[in-house]
Amino acid sequence: MRALTEDWQNGGFGLYLHWPFCQSKCPYCDFNSHVSESIDQTRWKAAYLSEIERVGALTEGRALNTIYFGGGTPSLMEPDLVAAILQKVRETWALANDAEITLEANPGSVEVDRFRGYRDAGVNRVSLGVQALDDAALRKLGRLHSVAEATAALGVAREVFDRVSFDLIYARQDQTLEAWRNELTTALSFQPDHLSLYQLTVEDGTAFGDRFARGRLPGLPAEDTAADMYHLTQALCADAGLPAYEVSNHAAPGNESRHNMIYWRYGDYAGIGPGAHGRLTLGGEKRATETHLMPQSWLNAVEQNGSGETGGAIVPQSEQAAEYLMMGLRVAEGVDTARYAAMAGAPVDPGKIAELADLGLVENSGQTLRATNNGRAILNGVLRTLMADA
Repeated sequence: MRALTEDWQNGGFGLYLHWPFCQSKCPYCDFNSHVSESIDQTRWKAAYLSEIERVGALTEGRALNTIYFGGGTPSLMEPDLVAAILQKVRETWALANDAEITLEANPGSVEVDRFRGYRDAGVNRVSLGVQALDDAALRKLGRLHSVAEATAALGVAREVFDRVSFDLIYARQDQTLEAWRNELTTALSFQPDHLSLYQLTVEDGTAFGDRFARGRLPGLPAEDTAADMYHLTQALCADAGLPAYEVSNHAAPGNESRHNMIYWRYGDYAGIGPGAHGRLTLGGEKRATETHLMPQSWLNAVEQNGSGETGGAIVPQSEQAAEYLMMGLRVAEGVDTARYAAMAGAPVDPGKIAELADLGLVENSGQTLRATNNGRAILNGVLRTLMADA
């Protein structure tokens, strides 16, 4: 069944650019990141520009709402490289008047020195990977910066950029509820306009995953304590004027991540770079794009074949509906029930909605289905109920 040709416009159109390199690999990280002694940024620039041109030809005529440099550690990119990429983007698509251009950065001094260069290139939002405001915890997380460096980086970022976000990880080893209260209170004292607050998850294939499997990752909080930390996070942030607009993201009204909202609203986005994924509506069909995972493989494929992609499978209508439901219930605004029904060919089962509403896990206005704060805390269970036999 063919996709709803223009449905992506309900979410917008974004561009994700993946820079796969880091100075070191954090033990909890399951992202596509690699450590390399030398990087030929001139060669990488040619590959990114080539891919932008290729994807631009497929999406000609669209206005681009957001650009996001993720990684890896994009703040290891030379400002001239970022400038060349953004110049090519402007030549390829019309940018929305309020286009959001985000770059992820680490708080190390090398990266901070580049901030003004990124701003001059066109970046207007930075997301700092602070991860903890405790030096001992930073060491356990494998981070190379200190709390003092993170605080200084935040200061510089706020001088240079109008919009600054930073990340913290909680439910870490040996962390108590009171310690997290104090740490989050400190973070909120910086008066941020956006915070991403993630519970530590131990993923297979990471150093933490290997240690956990061998019984060598002691001190992880009990499940009930981690849940208490989640609910404390919601309360403290709401009181500070940064309510949760998504499971792990908090913002002052108007400062939500517009790029991530494209994902959660199930818009279209192009993914360029090693391991980048995309969702593009082309020829009336929604396609899931994937790229070569290993940096050298991606680079060679772009240079030799003219494309870093490994495939572009059509997403069936039923899968689109499921993806929209899974993404849309993550955000406080919820899911447009008419839009879901158009994708799925049928509405969400009213009986299942009523069952979850009685438990205080969802709210249904008739036009919008949303998960409550309690529902977002156990979202996987809510989704299993809604999608059973769908």
